[in-house]
Amino acid sequence: MAEYKGIHGTKVQDYTTDPDNPITGQVWYNETANALKFQYEITVGAWSTGGNLNTARTGMAGAGIQTAALGFGGTPPVSALTEAYNGTSWTEVNDLNTARNFLGGAGTQTSALGFGGNGNTAVTESYNGSSWTEVADLNTGRNQLGSCGADNTSALGFGGQGAITAVTELWNGSAWTEVGDLNLAREGLGGTGIATAALAISGSADPGLTPNVESWNNTSWTEVSNVNTQRLRVAGVGTTTSALAFGGGPPNTAVTEEWNGSAWTEVADLSTARGALAGVGTTAAALAFGGNDGSPTAATEEWNTGNSVGAWATGGALNTARDSLAGAGTQTAALAFGGSQPPPNTALTEKYNGTSWTEVNDLNTARAYVTGSGTQTSAIAAGGSSPGTGYETKTESYNGTNWTEVADLNTGRYNTGGAAGTDNTAALVFGGYIPGNETVNTELWNGSAWTEVANLNTERGYNAGAGIQTSALSIGGDAPGNTAIVESWNGSAWTEVGDLNTARASAFGFGTQTSALAAGGNNPPARTVITEEWNGTSWVEVGDLNTARGFGGSAGTTSAGLAIGGSAPAASAATEEWSGQTFTTKTVSTD
Repeated sequence: MAEYKGIHGTKVQDYTTDPDNPITGQVWYNETANALKFQYEITVGAWSTGGNLNTARTGMAGAGIQTAALGFGGTPPVSALTEAYNGTSWTEVNDLNTARNFLGGAGTQTSALGFGGNGNTAVTESYNGSSWTEVADLNTGRNQLGSCGADNTSALGFGGQGAITAVTELWNGSAWTEVGDLNLAREGLGGTGIATAALAISGSADPGLTPNVESWNNTSWTEVSNVNTQRLRVAGVGTTTSALAFGGGPPNTAVTEEWNGSAWTEVADLSTARGALAGVGTTAAALAFGGNDGSPTAATEEWNTGNSVGAWATGGALNTARDSLAGAGTQTAALAFGGSQPPPNTALTEKYNGTSWTEVNDLNTARAYVTGSGTQTSAIAAGGSSPGTGYETKTESYNGTNWTEVADLNTGRYNTGGAAGTDNTAALVFGGYIPGNETVNTELWNGSAWTEVANLNTERGYNAGAGIQTSALSIGGDAPGNTAIVESWNGSAWTEVGDLNTARASAFGFGTQTSALAAGGNNPPARTVITEEWNGTSWVEVGDLNTARGFGGSAGTTSAGLAIGGSAPAASAATEEWSGQTFTTKTVSTD
């Protein structure tokens, strides 16, 4: 009945069978099945990059929510540093009175509690939004304890170590009181909830890591379903019925699990595996910050639900396996041209109809590391490396039937400088390799000639491109060494915008300036499957490629794209199709 009430007032159409292509939000009655149905978009939670801490550190504590967080303590060195997050950036505020790491934390950005920490201290401090004040000590000094609480007047501390303990203490705003012990003594555990309803998550017990999870009901602890991945120094956010557990180790992990009140399910990983991190927020909007990813880190990641599900599916294979090729067009009408088999370089051109590839007329000049843009019937191929020419200037224009040589680039280049454009009369080429080094050079095609325009801010080759000639993205590349830098073109200048979560070169890139995809690429020592989606502000990891590869051709949009050929590391004929949004039909209960 709740679902029925949720769509009450929506126009309902009658069908004898389900419509072939229902739109999101459409509601209909299937007369044959005697069922009321609606179409909805599947969404998931995902991590994206937030503003870095001012000081990298591990073993810190946190309080608050995603847009108003507090991070305090940590190491190295053992610190009293406190920083406040506004949803975008961290600002240093007044320090703790006692420097410490591996302490407990609870509360909000303006009403927080910090307690325990290294040296098995019992010191407790209360924060009022501007300064910390020492209050009554814990009864049992300890570090690496679990913690949670609503504010500086109500908190719970449990487990931890001097000696590994099960002791649980309740804070009432003036004193700590020992209450019911955990069933399993442990350290380095995560905590979620409030003083009267909490979860104790994983950690290390004698003799080692435990997946054990316990639930607190304000009187006693009860064992509930284990996490799938046991870990020490894990972070947790949420409540007893809706929680996230993420990070921890050893070894450091990026695994994130979601609790629905009865079971844990693995969801999207952190961008960076790390332990001893802090977390605040809810299962809808969380923050992960600090920790150790091999060394203390300042990285902050934001968890948000409501991200459209994206997935890769196998499409028709190229007739000829190759890498270092270019692509143009859409998912159902694409063009793939040039590349290396390897060797030799090839002039081969194939077109895609959404199911299979067909060979069409070749380029006039065989070349690898060529850049391309446009459509299946109106495309540009520029630069690359051809036999005897390391840095090609030749440009060819495709009219749907034949390639024709047109005006040369001003600056020859190869190794996949990025490209963007609408058709064979309007294109942009940027980056790549020129003799001696990577380049910042950018050139604009107007249908008859190339003109040098404003340079990239960072020289690079093997960068991916997305967009059109007046609004484009240059994504990642080799600068030298893999870079995560992304720059946005507004028709007259390049501006650095949000970095990729994973630095890489030779990724598949497609989409627009405000909605793009970067998939796969070279992430030494190997190719990667990682796919990231750009929403105009930040990059979010979405569904992985099925096969790790880079140095391929790209076509399409963030709702329907192609990753064509490439190397994995051998030359590949594989085509993968990206479906950026996944929709499903749900039958509505009227009972």
